Amino acid sequence: MTKPTLSEKTKTISIDQLKTGMYVKSFSGNDNLNIKSEGYISSDKSISQLRKANITQLIIIPEKEKQTLNTEKVLDDTATKPSQDSKNKAPKKVTTSFDNEMRKASNLYNNAKSLQEKFIEKVKLDKSIKIAEVKTTTDALVESIFRNQDALTCMCRLQTKDSYLIEHSLNVSILMAVFAKHLDLEVSLIQKLTLGAFLHDIGLTLIPLSILNKASELTTKEQKLIHNHVALGQKVLAESVDISHIAIDMLKEHHERLNGSGYPQKLEGDDISKYGRMIAIIDSYDAMTSDRPYRKGLPPINAFKILMSEAPQHYDETLVEKFIQCMGIYPVGTLVKLTSGKLGLISRLNKQRPLHPFVRVFYNARMNQAIPISEIDLSLPKHKDQIDCSIRPEEFNLNLIGFFKTAFID
Repeated sequence: MTKPTLSEKTKTISIDQLKTGMYVKSFSGNDNLNIKSEGYISSDKSISQLRKANITQLIIIPEKEKQTLNTEKVLDDTATKPSQDSKNKAPKKVTTSFDNEMRKASNLYNNAKSLQEKFIEKVKLDKSIKIAEVKTTTDALVESIFRNQDALTCMCRLQTKDSYLIEHSLNVSILMAVFAKHLDLEVSLIQKLTLGAFLHDIGLTLIPLSILNKASELTTKEQKLIHNHVALGQKVLAESVDISHIAIDMLKEHHERLNGSGYPQKLEGDDISKYGRMIAIIDSYDAMTSDRPYRKGLPPINAFKILMSEAPQHYDETLVEKFIQCMGIYPVGTLVKLTSGKLGLISRLNKQRPLHPFVRVFYNARMNQAIPISEIDLSLPKHKDQIDCSIRPEEFNLNLIGFFKTAFID
């Protein structure tokens, strides 16, 4: 049996006490033969396998226990298969490497941010906006996603504290395109949804920043002003003949909830369109995982847990599960610490083994120093590492954006 280090406090439990998220140091069977094995219990399936192997007792390290999702449910491969009657007219797929697409995606992302800034100023000055100009940009985002969706997905994880209003709508737009592609929708529909998502919060540009960025609790009057951004957004787009009713419905419904607790119309159940349900999930996810002046953003897995816990009362449960399948438990661009102490960014998902993605490592936390950048496929037997947890750059005083540009763009 592996002897625990002095800093590790262990506890012996029975197989009946074992649950997902626990970190197992070693275990034994009925013959009391201890087996060398160490790592996280990632699913109920793992517990079942231990039962079948007649494992009766386990030694765990309580301090390492982490919260997990029921990944067997949300990562069921059968839920990701396209329907037989799909009419997707996707363009011929172009195989583009992640690194090559990152350079294009970085330019696209920055150009889209500039467009958002320009539109914000126009809306504040009560000037009309050109939908055709937005469509050109959002269609370019869709094209990038069909080439290699991981590139723009990765860009979504690089939040800057000073531009939430701009980046939030852009990120929701990108995630909507990725999700719609995952659902095998027609390309023309994906384009409409991406455009609608890009504009869904345009009414917020007319709300004072002092309220949007307020660190303390909002007053009743301030909450009403925030809720009014939906009506303000409708007013901004009212004279735009080039925008689809789908985009308008998304703007109107992105804060509605299935049990009628949302706003502004308190719609319930089937009164909320499928696309309104989709953007409600994505809008909430990006808001939860983004840093705001009054709180730190949550790790993606924590946001997934909240979405799952609030379905089906608030969110469409089937769509939440499919969204998590689409994003992966550790979305591309997530900063993680491995059990070896290495730090890195999730660079690619592994659809066959979702808990073992590709990680581009660049720092060793145990040695407190940078290491040569390399990509690790955690699904390969030669790599004994597992993901320990998601982390924040400031925990290790890291310039994440600087690293990102070095590793993926420059």
